[in-house]
Amino acid sequence: MEQTQTNYFKHPSAIIDDGAIIGKGSSIWHFAHVMSGSKMGEGCSLGQNVFIANGVKLGDNVKIQNNVSVYKGVTCENDVFLGPSMVFTNVINPRSAVNRKSEYAPTVVRQGVSIGANATIVCGIELGKYCFIGAGTVVTKTVPPYALMVGNPARQDRMGR
Repeated sequence: MEQTQTNYFKHPSAIIDDGAIIGKGSSIWHFAHVMSGSKMGEGCSLGQNVFIANGVKLGDNVKIQNNVSVYKGVTCENDVFLGPSMVFTNVINPRSAVNRKSEYAPTVVRQGVSIGANATIVCGIELGKYCFIGAGTVVTKTVPPYALMVGNPARQDRMGR
């Protein structure tokens, strides 16, 4: 069922479940799915094929590029940029035959963080304010504010603060 709110843009192919909260001025593009129980601030943009799970919190002005899934346990503060096809995980040691939904580890993405295309963020960490995660980087540990992180595994570039 569709919401009756008209203070945001929803492409006809997007799905917004009842109970999802969408801030004014936000845009939800082709084939995106926003689940019930998620909350999106004002002025956000969800690109093509974006998935927002139940319980996800997005602040104001969050920009999510194409092909990104934001799973339960992820919180993005204001002004966050998630690049194309970047990945969040939500369980440290997933197994197909073992139900680990009770083990979801929270991930916090602080204000102003930018995550490049195809980066992977392993769950249970915090990305500090205004840090920058380079394209293709694999982040397995908490990142300090303003750091520039590159590589696999991620390491702080000497040009970062």
